[in-house]
Amino acid sequence: MAQQHLDPTNPLAGPVPTGDALSGYLRAQATEFLRALRLHRETGSGANGSEGSAEAARALRRSARRISAGLHTFQSLLDSDWCEAMRPELAWVSGTLAMEHAYTARLERLLTALHRLSGSTALPGQTVGVAAGRADAPAGRRADPAAGGRAAPAASVPQRAASRDAGLRNPPATAAAPERGNLTVGAAKAGALLDRQLTLARTRAHSTALQALGSSRFHAVADKVAVLASEVPLTRAAGSTDLRPLAAAAQDRLTDAVSALPLVTAGSPYNAAALVHGLSPDTVPHPQDAPWHQVRLLLRLHRYAREAVSGPKGNAVVDLRLLSAGRALNRHRDASEAAAAAAQAARTPRIAPATAYALGVLHADQRHEVEAARFAFQQCWQKETVRTS
Repeated sequence: MAQQHLDPTNPLAGPVPTGDALSGYLRAQATEFLRALRLHRETGSGANGSEGSAEAARALRRSARRISAGLHTFQSLLDSDWCEAMRPELAWVSGTLAMEHAYTARLERLLTALHRLSGSTALPGQTVGVAAGRADAPAGRRADPAAGGRAAPAASVPQRAASRDAGLRNPPATAAAPERGNLTVGAAKAGALLDRQLTLARTRAHSTALQALGSSRFHAVADKVAVLASEVPLTRAAGSTDLRPLAAAAQDRLTDAVSALPLVTAGSPYNAAALVHGLSPDTVPHPQDAPWHQVRLLLRLHRYAREAVSGPKGNAVVDLRLLSAGRALNRHRDASEAAAAAAQAARTPRIAPATAYALGVLHADQRHEVEAARFAFQQCWQKETVRTS
């Protein structure tokens, strides 16, 4: 009964949140979007970027996701045509801005894994533990659960990439030389191949993001968000409609999706079925991963629905179980995409057998990380909800 009282979507949770609460929440997120956009323009967005511009891009992604989630969950209380036109544009903004950071974090994850598998503890000139897809975490507190939760400094993506590249080309004479020596020829060539491929992808993603932020399409989205900051297109019935049933429906969709997951398999020490398609020439994502990715998206929608019901700031209730589950699913996504990158690199024509072998070991290692993340999700999902202030 105490857990029901803590859940803001429960009818017994307190005053009835109506369309006014939704309006305040969307206006607050639109204001955050505009503030982040102004910060991004003030800090600059050149080829090298800056810490301020990187944080501004993360803030843009956070607010864009929350606005889009609010339009999805509470669409029946908003102008339907406006929602249908706005949601794809917000998804485009969030996805475009996320790619550069994703490629950088993916490369760091793979190079760190190569050194770990070779007997080293860290990559020379590199900070271990940069989290991917952690846009919701506050600046200066980002950590990678796959690296034991070690915090990474809040440096910009280009700065971290430059630091990593400098460490690879000019390793320090004291600590880096022994660690570099632990790499076999195959592992070293595998790391160089991944570095070339993912650095090129990151550079292209950076250029794409810059072009997107300067495009007429983005300016049109920014104009609509500016209007949203002052006027939310609610329906006439929204002012007296309880938000909690809609938020509870989002929770039910999440619960149904989790119930369909093979949690018994995820709780096993080894999932042999995950290797069924391991040697397939098909480059599509791993067939086992799609339901877990869907649960990750539904979990995010559920979290944001709770924020909207809790008030304009969305800070009233923090569910530690949801946060832990979200971290596990982020780790699952990161490891899955890293494994796919290793497999893609192994398909490069005319690479040496030792290089292909190292990439195969790296792929298997990341698939084991996928299994570990699934087990972590299973464990934390079954815990009781805890309230914090």
